[in-house]
Amino acid sequence: MDWDKQLHQLTERLNYVRDIFADKHQEDIGLLEKRLAELRQGIEAGTVTKPREGLSTLEDLFFFMECKLEDRLTPMDKVRIVRHPQRICLRDILENVYDNYTEIGGQDEHTNDPAMLIARAYITRRRGRKVFHQSVLVIGHEKGHGEEFRNGGSAKPWGNAKVQHYMQVAETEGIPVHAYVFTPGGDPVEDYPGAAQQIARNIYEMAGLEVPVVAIFSEGGSGGAEAIALADRRLMFSHGYYSVISPEGAAAIEGRLKRGERASAELVERCAANLHLTAEDNVRFGYIDRIIQEPVLGARPYHFEFFRTIRQEVIRATDEVVLGIRGFAPMRGTALRRLRDRELNLDEMYVRWNLSRKARRRLVEKRQKHFLRISRGACLNRRSLWGRLSDAWAEQWWELYNRLIYDFYHRKRRSFSNALEEVESEWDLLKRRITAPWRTLRRTFGKKREASAATEKELTTLSEWDRTEERGDWAWVTARAKEDRAITCPNTGVHGCMDLWAPDLYNEFAGVCATCGHHFPMEYQWLMYNCFDQNSLFEFNAEMESGNPLDFPGMDTRLADAREKTGLKSACITLEARVDGTQIVAAILTASFRGGSVGAAEGAKLVAAAERARRKRYPFIVYCHGTAGIRIQEGTHGLVQMPRCTVAVRRYIEAGGLYLVIYDTQSYGGPVASFLGCSSYQFAIRSSNIGFAGPGVIKNTTGRDIPPDYHNCFQALSRGHIQGVWDRRDVRANLRQALMTMGGRNLYYR
Repeated sequence: MDWDKQLHQLTERLNYVRDIFADKHQEDIGLLEKRLAELRQGIEAGTVTKPREGLSTLEDLFFFMECKLEDRLTPMDKVRIVRHPQRICLRDILENVYDNYTEIGGQDEHTNDPAMLIARAYITRRRGRKVFHQSVLVIGHEKGHGEEFRNGGSAKPWGNAKVQHYMQVAETEGIPVHAYVFTPGGDPVEDYPGAAQQIARNIYEMAGLEVPVVAIFSEGGSGGAEAIALADRRLMFSHGYYSVISPEGAAAIEGRLKRGERASAELVERCAANLHLTAEDNVRFGYIDRIIQEPVLGARPYHFEFFRTIRQEVIRATDEVVLGIRGFAPMRGTALRRLRDRELNLDEMYVRWNLSRKARRRLVEKRQKHFLRISRGACLNRRSLWGRLSDAWAEQWWELYNRLIYDFYHRKRRSFSNALEEVESEWDLLKRRITAPWRTLRRTFGKKREASAATEKELTTLSEWDRTEERGDWAWVTARAKEDRAITCPNTGVHGCMDLWAPDLYNEFAGVCATCGHHFPMEYQWLMYNCFDQNSLFEFNAEMESGNPLDFPGMDTRLADAREKTGLKSACITLEARVDGTQIVAAILTASFRGGSVGAAEGAKLVAAAERARRKRYPFIVYCHGTAGIRIQEGTHGLVQMPRCTVAVRRYIEAGGLYLVIYDTQSYGGPVASFLGCSSYQFAIRSSNIGFAGPGVIKNTTGRDIPPDYHNCFQALSRGHIQGVWDRRDVRANLRQALMTMGGRNLYYR
């Protein structure tokens, strides 16, 4: 019967409300339970003569109470809404927003990654009697309705790799990309190609994708969200969240919980509020362009009117991107700016979505400049106004100088030099042919010269390594070298390493075990002073200081303690230096300052360093002494540094520079999954660990135990994340070799 079906729907709505609010608002929820039970009993007993009227009255009460509870929603309540099994998913959107679609890359549990859905779809629009089918590529995370094989929407590396491939296909075909973010975070699997490495590749690819990209957020968790979210327009459902970490993860860190312990509900609620993860927060920060308003207490599959809203918003966003880049369209542009005009049906207004070659380049440039601008105000810059004006003037001068010297003079000189070399090569060959008879007579009748013994030995024997260099004379030595004690190598049980005296280990041996080669951790100053030329270091942007943009409780005190302990103002040091006379720009992420975590200040310094290296045509080297990832206390202010810094690095690489990354100690999280991992030249110092998430995080989030060497640098080498493992004592020599042999068409020092 109809009333039985309606009662079932009301029961589902009641269960939904109970799940969302947990143990809160029990009086309101209890009233709904009581009225629903009374009506059910009355209908079954036959005492209710007009079931339809009773059901209609009860539905009105449900709607009234839901609206009342809507006004009481907390950030954590919105997180529970997004995670609820009744939440709309990507399949619902494909069925109800697009006119037709075909899933590619596999289906259901037989796909290459069930958590990542890829589809070719089209939207039908009309202009008068003419019909247009506009193709789009739809990508996104599929959580499903209780389907466990989808891994909760956490994409594995091969799912992101499939997305990267089809984004390139979309670029080839010239069709827009619609990306739907429904993920709590990426799966920290380091099997090939590796979670961090593949996310970095995706972000790098999207930074230069020459088609319109629109991202729609429902649940945006950390680096897994950024893998498909670097877009020209970023929309967000009103009940969604976009955060650097889950509230439970933040509570575990803030509460300093041990493995297996659970945070209290109050602490989780407090962390959700402190992270400022709601749609309103992110629009205020400038990381989301527009909010798509959902029905009361969140969108569910039966809210069909909401799907029409999504359709209108994604069409509007795509049209805005295209019209903002291409051509003259005053009437359509004005219509699109009427954002809340419900009478405007975009299905009846046609905008062509394909772009010319010049328009594509303008699109990429506009996208990159947008991401370079965001989050500028989220860090502290103690530089005086006069200093900032001086820096701006110096930047413009270097830009002009290098354009004249390198883009004009050197290019013309190189063209002339290349032509001269071609002529000389031809002349040498002609000369050899003309003099060939004379050389033949000389070999036949001339007197043979005996090679000296020294020359013969030089030509027939191998060179020998000067082993006096094994015990180095280092410019900087750690204070631990003054300790009068013995150090035991952790590999003693395997290799039988002898104990080493601290002054020998930390001085002459540079922290390297003389038996097995194990590298003990060293301070960042070791590489900075021993691998760069002495008296060549010039630090810039030292006035940029890590701040507390979210007013996170206790963060100001922690930052003050870190500044006092390390003498640094942030976890990033940017400087100019020389390696064997070659001028470079370097950035150092220091593990001693808040674990080397990256926030708005560190991102600003990295972007400025990449821009400086581009302007001056210098190689750009990043030494990751250690990083724990993105600084969670800065929320999305820290998270957006992933795409932001990647854009800066891509602009530098495409300008012809050499970008080289060196990992040391422990390197995890967002930096590895973005601007560090996108380099074509990545190397690790022996005994370092590299990955997307540390062992403790993997255990707490997935419940999986991992092998002890899961993140070892040799594992990263085997799956292609890095290109080599270096001995600490050879870093300077290897850097010198790299600068003379690797990448970069604009490195004129060669």
